[in-house]
Amino acid sequence: MIILKKLAASMLVLLGVICLIFILFQFLGDPSKLVVGQTGDKKTMANIRKELQLDEPKWKQLVFYINNVSPISIYTSTAITEKKLTGYFIGDEIKLSFKMPYFGRSYQSKKLVSTIISEALPGTILLAIAAMLIACVLGIVFGIIVAVKKDTWIDRTGIAASIMGISAPSFFMAILVAYFFGIVLHAYTGLNFAGSLFEIDDTTGARKLVLRNLILPAITLGIRPLAIILQLTRSSMLDVLQQDYIRTASAKGLTKWQVIYRHAIRNALNPIITTISSWFAELLAGAFFVEFIFGWRGLGKVTIEALDKLDYPVILGSVITNASIFVFINVLTDILYQKIDPRIKFQ
Repeated sequence: MIILKKLAASMLVLLGVICLIFILFQFLGDPSKLVVGQTGDKKTMANIRKELQLDEPKWKQLVFYINNVSPISIYTSTAITEKKLTGYFIGDEIKLSFKMPYFGRSYQSKKLVSTIISEALPGTILLAIAAMLIACVLGIVFGIIVAVKKDTWIDRTGIAASIMGISAPSFFMAILVAYFFGIVLHAYTGLNFAGSLFEIDDTTGARKLVLRNLILPAITLGIRPLAIILQLTRSSMLDVLQQDYIRTASAKGLTKWQVIYRHAIRNALNPIITTISSWFAELLAGAFFVEFIFGWRGLGKVTIEALDKLDYPVILGSVITNASIFVFINVLTDILYQKIDPRIKFQ
């Protein structure tokens, strides 16, 4: 029941995001001009406005858009055919629809926005997972080491490096990493300044997998969460190592690393898991500039290109997709947090 309440609250958050984004984009110009261009005649623009339902009052346009993006909605049979919706439909002329969100079509390419997002989203998810793996492994390992070596040069170096990692913006680090490792040191690293997961062979025209293009953007995107996880791991470990049961385990004859592995790490992981899950959602949203700088084909790059062309359906679809992922991960984090530590109860 509590989980259902959290899901319901999440739906309200998404509804607020949709309304806010829709209202903001009403001030950026007439979408019909973007479809037909500045030279389109009045009759053509009027037809486009009618087709896109732009001739309706603003509140009706918002209702129509919410109906389109909602997985549970109401459509006429004609609208279902025109939009080529897929799902489960109940009724005759007016149907109750259970479907995937419909974001419309791109003004520029005329492709379904859902198709554009589905093609770009795997690249962003892969990049975020790779960055998070780098951040988790290195952040937790180094965090444990600096905690054990408290007040030594290792501890001070780790803290200083983590502060630098937190302070540096992702887009600035992306430029530095791309320049030094992709251009200056390219002969030694073999890494490209820019590139996506798949590249087209100039000779055969075949798609080929190029995993090395993932290395630089993943490292760049993982720097800030790595620094935060390192500091949080250090703080959490220092707190746990002061507990009575740690001293008891040491008194039983266990070595320092046995105590850390068997008793300290598990109890120190709770705040770290919360950080990891929330930062994973942040990485999905924060990959925009990193993807653009490295030329990585993902949702961020697609969104920036759409912003440059004022392709509203693609921008709205991308923002709503990111918001949905963020909300879902936060709900999942709450559930996972309680499973790991039964002392935590939903309020």
